[in-house]
Amino acid sequence: MKIFFDLLPVALFFAAYKFAGIFIATAVAIATTLAQIAWVWWRHRKVDTLQWVALGVIVVFGGATLLLHDESYIKWKPTVLYWLIALVLLVSLHGFRKNPMRAVLGAQLSLPEPVWAYLNAAWAGFFALMGVLNLYVARSFSTDTWVNFKLFGFMGLMLVFVVAQSLLLARYVNDDAEEKS
Repeated sequence: MKIFFDLLPVALFFAAYKFAGIFIATAVAIATTLAQIAWVWWRHRKVDTLQWVALGVIVVFGGATLLLHDESYIKWKPTVLYWLIALVLLVSLHGFRKNPMRAVLGAQLSLPEPVWAYLNAAWAGFFALMGVLNLYVARSFSTDTWVNFKLFGFMGLMLVFVVAQSLLLARYVNDDAEEKS
């Protein structure tokens, strides 16, 4: 459900684009992200930092798109968000000696320190590459192609990356049933 919830703004952006164009789609993405933040706050009285960052990025770049009536700003949004995530992963690990991947997955995985470092670096590299790929598609192809790639291409790449990481890390998964028996 969390993945569906996180993909909702992208899916609604895609649908709105197909029916009403880039500017309506941008407004829908902003409104959906605001609604998500409100929902999370109402349900949990806490919003993750990454969700606040995503909201800020969509409001700034989506707002610039709408105010200046220039679609290039919304095309930069995924790149900025992906690069911010990559930067946070790297700065947290190397600047503050905290591994964000361990904070997120530590309850499910018991990994040796080098594997945690690899996992953090792999995700940082993945997000950095996704940012570059977004720029390439946004600058080299039509807006229609970019919107399609934003939904299907990025989702497909993310799925492939997650499956590959899962296969590499499968031997470290804690199996509560095994531990109890």
